Amino acid sequence: MDHNSNRCVLTFVLTERFLCNRRRRELSKEELEVVEGAIAEVRTIPPRSQVVTAGKPIHASTLLVEGLMCRYMDDRAGNRQIVAIHIPGDFVDLHGFPLKHLDHDVATITSCKVACVPHENLETIIGTHPHLSRQLWFSTLMDAAMHREWTFRLGRLDANQRIAHLFCELYCRMNAVGLAKDGSFSLAITQQDVGETCGITSVHVNRALRNLRNDGLVTFRSKKVVIPDRAKLAKLADFEPNYLFFDPDFEALS
Repeated sequence: MDHNSNRCVLTFVLTERFLCNRRRRELSKEELEVVEGAIAEVRTIPPRSQVVTAGKPIHASTLLVEGLMCRYMDDRAGNRQIVAIHIPGDFVDLHGFPLKHLDHDVATITSCKVACVPHENLETIIGTHPHLSRQLWFSTLMDAAMHREWTFRLGRLDANQRIAHLFCELYCRMNAVGLAKDGSFSLAITQQDVGETCGITSVHVNRALRNLRNDGLVTFRSKKVVIPDRAKLAKLADFEPNYLFFDPDFEALS
């Protein structure tokens, strides 16, 4: 891990990135042990595999340990809109605990290692660990904040800005869990994935990426994103990381 690794508690292998630089330090060792102990199963799931189907009952929530996952919705013609991209440390479908089913699908993008927490174990946590329960609630509220920002991105930004905003957000989130450094990070998604996330066609994605590259703002090739000037890209994207609720002393774009 990079220079941010000292901010994470490394003794908890499966949960080491959970809430990193987002109130993790407010969790006691006992609470981290409770989260780790609530995990009933660890699975490796192949890329492009559906994990949760909209409308079907779910009985466990998924903590992403390695890889990338997404939440998405398809229209009747099969056109996909990705509504969230998840990185290691995210509780992908924690909101499924009170809802009991989801109104959208969840799938892997890459091969993923996931830790499964049965809802009955979450019920026990809620009954016995109120502070930890509030932190889990905080995790779901961050998802809601990101959804609002994504709505802003789709409604108010042009194609270049949408992609710039997406890369700014992913850089900050990856940086927080030790997976980005000095303006670069690995991102094993396709241009089609970018288009389905930003609500534009693959042709527009290609054109926008070329514009951003020619302006010296972003390069995205060989599954790697390089941002030479994060501040300049953030200005283009009208990006402010406040909605990601990082710890006050964490410099998200560093």
